[in-house]
Amino acid sequence: MATDRADQYCVAEERSGHCAVVDGNFLYVWGGYVSIEENEVYLPSDELWIYDMDSGLWQVAFYIEFLLNYYLKLLFVTDLQGKGFRDVGHDNAPDGRGVTHLHVRELWGQHQWEALYYVNLRTKTGTYRWKKITNFKGQPPTPRDKLSCWVYKNRLIYFGGYGCRKHNELSDCFDVHDAFWEGQIFWGWHNDVHVFDTTTQTWSQPTIRGGDPPQPRAAHTCAVLGNKGYIFGGRVLQTRMNDLHCLNLDTWTWSGRINISGEKPRDRSWHTLTPIGDDRLFLFGGLSSDNVPLSDGWIHSIATNGWKQLTHLPKSRPRLCLDCIGKNAALLENQIPCLPSKLLQEVLKKVPQC
Repeated sequence: MATDRADQYCVAEERSGHCAVVDGNFLYVWGGYVSIEENEVYLPSDELWIYDMDSGLWQVAFYIEFLLNYYLKLLFVTDLQGKGFRDVGHDNAPDGRGVTHLHVRELWGQHQWEALYYVNLRTKTGTYRWKKITNFKGQPPTPRDKLSCWVYKNRLIYFGGYGCRKHNELSDCFDVHDAFWEGQIFWGWHNDVHVFDTTTQTWSQPTIRGGDPPQPRAAHTCAVLGNKGYIFGGRVLQTRMNDLHCLNLDTWTWSGRINISGEKPRDRSWHTLTPIGDDRLFLFGGLSSDNVPLSDGWIHSIATNGWKQLTHLPKSRPRLCLDCIGKNAALLENQIPCLPSKLLQEVLKKVPQC
């Protein structure tokens, strides 16, 4: 259903393993889990959190079409300009679709399967409906989660991930972690590449024409600069990595491990990598090898092949509701003017008038 006024001025609860995409001046957040007494509790799959970057306010929208009450892990992507895909094979397809590659693993079983869904982020009615793409051509990748995705020339290009294969599907692109002899199912990490063309709705697996591919991994991150797709870090077994690779998305050649000059970020998984301009990448956060959440930020220069750590990132940033800010206006008088303009207007309404 559409967002309700009563749903405004709330804040999305903390989470891990979720997805986020920017379209225009809005940030959309879906899925993830929270840890409660060492148990992973997955957040509702029927809600979409929307952050207005102009006002600094959150809203939550609920889907009319509900997905699944399983563990949902996905990648949520638009093109680099945030405009979404113009068409994914349906008539009169509007701009601004978030295209998702959805992998589902049952909480209580050793089963995993995959499907491809999309949602229109620019709905005129305020209603968000997930739709499943069923009339695709070609062979999709084997089921997996914690993979990465590049968006290039109206194609979704997937790399790696953790998942399962049958005995007759084992290959050099797969590191076995565990096996269930009943049904001959093997679990492990991938380093293969699969492409979904959103114009023709066709799956394909390109022929890699050269270079050394990265080690199989999951929970890594990726970014596109020009015609190159970059990969950083990730996890295999109990090991986390801090290597950087790139794949030429036109010639399908790997760079091999990129030699770094000087200091570099520590090993990690579950981090983000964001392109900045034409020749730099911004790395943030993640989970360290000893399972400690990280909040450091790094800039990588393509020209120099060097990393530079940012030193001005805040160590912590409290989240305060509007009423709380208003009641503590005297204490926060130096910080309030720094708020986004629309949020500032709302806060000033809450400040007691003398």
